[in-house]
Amino acid sequence: MHEVYVSIGSNINRKKHICCALDILQKNFENLSCSPVYESVAVGFEGENFYNLVVSFNTNLSLEELAKKLSSIEDGNGRDRKKPKFSARTLDLDILTYDNNVGEFSGTVLPRGEITYNAFVLKPLADIAGSVQHPELKKTYEQLWSQFDTSKQKLWRIEFNWHNLRLSNAE
Repeated sequence: MHEVYVSIGSNINRKKHICCALDILQKNFENLSCSPVYESVAVGFEGENFYNLVVSFNTNLSLEELAKKLSSIEDGNGRDRKKPKFSARTLDLDILTYDNNVGEFSGTVLPRGEITYNAFVLKPLADIAGSVQHPELKKTYEQLWSQFDTSKQKLWRIEFNWHNLRLSNAE
């Protein structure tokens, strides 16, 4: 069984697509755990604000199978892969870590570089796995967040309910 951390983001029909992704992940994987949900401005392009969170779960899928499954979930939520890399999207699911693997595996680079340079990835990861060490840097996610320059990217926690479960309260 592999332990996985995945970031989830959306800036088109945000609540709908994030809830749909969580529904599918819960049905397909074991021990789904969710961070609070944050809102942030688009990074790298002008666009609507994003909702972001990080989830963890366990899977027997190989890394390649998991990447294909997540891509399929994105596609099922209307992800348009013809748009530029930095553009609006219905759903973005990125594998952050897969166990403690480091390196490139079938086109997936682990751990994902965004962990240390995007507040909307690092903060929810620190919330859900604060005491876990980054597999390459050997610092906990809480340590990395405490050293992060929060003036670079604005981020705020929002009230977000998924079914009858409150994932987060507004700050």
